[in-house]
Amino acid sequence: VCLFLMAANVLEEDSMEQDIESPVTIHQPKLPKQAREDLPKNINKECAKRKIQRYVRKDGKCNVHHGNVRETYRYLTDIFTTLVDLKWRFNLLIFVMVYTVTWLFFGMIWWLIAYMRGDMDHIGDSTWTPCVSNLNGFVSAFLFSIETETTIGYGYRVITDKCPEGIILLLVQSVLGSIVNAFMVGCMFVKISQPKKRAETLVFSTNAVISMRDGKLCLMFRVGDLRNSHIVEASIRAKLIKSKQTKEGEFIPLNQTDINVGYYTGDDRLFLVSPLIISHEINQQSPFWEISKAQLPKEELEIVVILEGMVEATGMTCQARSSYITSEILWGYRFTPVLTLEDGFYEVDYNSFHETYETNTPVYSAKELAEMASRAELPLTWSVSSKLDQHAELETEEEEKNQEDQNERNGDVANLENESNV
Repeated sequence: VCLFLMAANVLEEDSMEQDIESPVTIHQPKLPKQAREDLPKNINKECAKRKIQRYVRKDGKCNVHHGNVRETYRYLTDIFTTLVDLKWRFNLLIFVMVYTVTWLFFGMIWWLIAYMRGDMDHIGDSTWTPCVSNLNGFVSAFLFSIETETTIGYGYRVITDKCPEGIILLLVQSVLGSIVNAFMVGCMFVKISQPKKRAETLVFSTNAVISMRDGKLCLMFRVGDLRNSHIVEASIRAKLIKSKQTKEGEFIPLNQTDINVGYYTGDDRLFLVSPLIISHEINQQSPFWEISKAQLPKEELEIVVILEGMVEATGMTCQARSSYITSEILWGYRFTPVLTLEDGFYEVDYNSFHETYETNTPVYSAKELAEMASRAELPLTWSVSSKLDQHAELETEEEEKNQEDQNERNGDVANLENESNV
C-alpha cells in the first residue's frame, strides 16, 4: 500500500509541473480500495501507525468477504451445500415453503382433474363414480394432496379405479414426494449434525509466548478440549500471514508461510486428552529467525493456527481455528501449569488456561543468539602474548628460509667456477 501511495504522490507532483495550457493530462493509476480509502497525508506516519487487520478472528471465522461474484449460478449447481450453508432462519423458511408449494401444486392438479371430469357437478350422486371419493372442492383436494404425499391415509378420501389420470398423478406425487422428503430431511439432518459447534469446545490460549525451551528460542501457544469425548486423529498446523514483496518487485498481500510445529518429528499429531503446549522452534528455517524483542512490535504479521480431527461420537471431521497478531505475542513469558495430580486421577484447572508468567529470556533474535554462541565456542588465541609468539615464530622461519636460499646460491656459484677452470 505504501508503494502505491508513493507512486500516486509522484504522479501528482509531475502533473503540477506540466504547462497549464497543455492539453495532455496524466491520469493517476487506479489504486486498490484500501489504498483509496486510507489515503494518508503523511505516508511514513500512516504506514507506521496502520492498524493490523485480522485475517482470521479469534473465534475462528475468516474475516474475508467475497465481492463481485458474477458466476452465481455455481451456487445453484450445488444446491444441497448452498442450503446447508444458509442460516437457520432461511433454512427453515425454505423447508416449510418447499412442502407447502408441493402440496398446493398437486392439490391444484387433483382439483382440476375432478373439475374437468365433472365430479363437482355430481356431488352426493350415488350413481356417479368420481376420481377421488369425497372430494368436493379445492380445500378437500389440498387435504388429499397432503395425505397422499405424507402417506397419512385417514381413509375418508380415496382414489377410485375409474380414473387413469388420477392413478398416474398418484404415482408421480408419491415418487416426487419421496425425493423431496429425502432432500429436505437430509439437508436438515446434515445441518443439525454439523461439527461446527463441536469446535466451540476446542479452546486456544488468548496469547502466544516466546521463551527458551531446552536452550532454544521457541514460539508457543496452548490448546485444550473441554469435552470428555476425544478428538480422534487430531493434528495441528500453523500459518504465518504477512505481506511480502518479491525480488522482482511483485507485491503479494497476505502471503501464507508454513510454521513448523512438529511436522517432521510427528509432534503435530496430538493426543488431546489434557491441554497441550504447541511449540515452534525458531531456527534458520523459521520466519522468526531474525526477529528480536524490540523488532516484534513493529512487524505486521498474523499467526493462524488450525486444529483438525474427527469427532469421536459422529466420526465427522471437525476444524477449529484461531489467530495471534503481534500484540498478542508475549516475549519472555511461559504458560502457567494447569495439570495437577489428585487422588487417583489428573485434574485440569481451566481457570489458569490463559495465564502466563514472566521468565528470563534473551531479548536478541535467534540468529543473534546463534552467532554469539558460535563466537563463544572459538579458541582464545588472540591475546597479546600469543600474537608476539606467532610473530617470533614467523621471523625465525623467514630467517631459516633466507639462509637456505643463500647457501643454495653459494653452491651454484662454486659449481660455475669449477666448470670454468676445467
